[in-house]
Amino acid sequence: MLTVVGRDGSPLLEGAKAALESATLVVGAAGHLDGLPLAPDARTVATTDFLEALEGVDVSKEDVVLVVDGDPGYFGVVRELLEEGHAPEAFPGTPLVARAFAQAGLPWDDALVVSAKDGHLRQAVNACRAHPKVAVLTEPGAGPSELARALFPVTPRSFVVCEDLGGPKERVVYVRPAEATTRPWNDPEVVLVLDNRHALGEAGWVGGPAPGPAGWALPADAFGGGPGPRPEVRAFVLAKLGPKVGDMVWDVESGDGSVGIECARFGAAVVAVDRDHAACARVRENVRLHGVKVAMASGDVRSSAEHLPVPDAVFLGRGGPEAVQVCAALRPARIVVLATPAEVRAILDELGGQGFAADAVRLQAAPLDPRAEAGEPVIVVWGERDARTPERPTSRTSRPIETISALPGVVEERS
Repeated sequence: MLTVVGRDGSPLLEGAKAALESATLVVGAAGHLDGLPLAPDARTVATTDFLEALEGVDVSKEDVVLVVDGDPGYFGVVRELLEEGHAPEAFPGTPLVARAFAQAGLPWDDALVVSAKDGHLRQAVNACRAHPKVAVLTEPGAGPSELARALFPVTPRSFVVCEDLGGPKERVVYVRPAEATTRPWNDPEVVLVLDNRHALGEAGWVGGPAPGPAGWALPADAFGGGPGPRPEVRAFVLAKLGPKVGDMVWDVESGDGSVGIECARFGAAVVAVDRDHAACARVRENVRLHGVKVAMASGDVRSSAEHLPVPDAVFLGRGGPEAVQVCAALRPARIVVLATPAEVRAILDELGGQGFAADAVRLQAAPLDPRAEAGEPVIVVWGERDARTPERPTSRTSRPIETISALPGVVEERS
């Protein structure tokens, strides 16, 4: 029989104790094996590679117990075991995230919980950029130092770093990102990344952050009637961008920031880029109006692209083939461009040449009211990156984002 026991520093459940007392093989991290009620002849293996430890072991003929930290069904080993055909019995401990928020004295029903493990550090960082209360499960190479380097100084946050929760070396440290980059850490398990102004959050009826927007492709007057894409065009653009939690979206010269703001409402991290100072002011005002988080980078994307966070999706309201070339070279998963008739062929060729499956459509909304005039046709070009092309880069030299538009009524200027 295969059993998974979660430890959290509290006394073991009776079922967990019985499983350990009868086990012939017990597997877990060295610290988790200490003080367990084991039979004298029980074999122990100190490792967290549970699947490797189970190779050659017939769990139908001997009793095996895997000992883990916290709840094995929450970002834990239970999923892997089920995928391998095992049917374990589990005795969970308190989840790491619950213990971490208890240490911080905060409710966590509205927290976003992400894992930076297994190559997901970049997505975890984007989640921290976009949300005010995030719990990040960490591993060596994807811990508080790496999170802090990506977030500081652009995204103001506080960290609660939790090490060995419930164990003999438990340590809970409150730091700013600048300090987190330089302090030595002892294999922290979870990091709470908090915007202190909004860390309390609001009570709701569903766990996790608030659900996505009830409506999208908001009417033009929701953005002050600015020069951005009309709602019908914006709806098509958003469908092709597919913004979601963990994504970084660039909104390049959209005129009023409406595309980026809508992406932020879906939970994506967003950087708006514009070289026109009046447009930047308009974007900031619309960000405040809609209460989302959008970083503002003033300048031409052709010269600033290499200094911005790596994008998953890019929208270009204008810029032509040259701007498309610069953005496509960063290998985002999706690019959407508003193009003039003279630019379409060059943009399609550029996207195709860089490994994107590209297409274009001409959009025109015809109002039913005969007194209303139809808008000018708009050509939308889009490309999805071929999975066989090389992966986009994962690190950058710097990110001199000039302005951060944080939350309602807050705009932080950085020179």
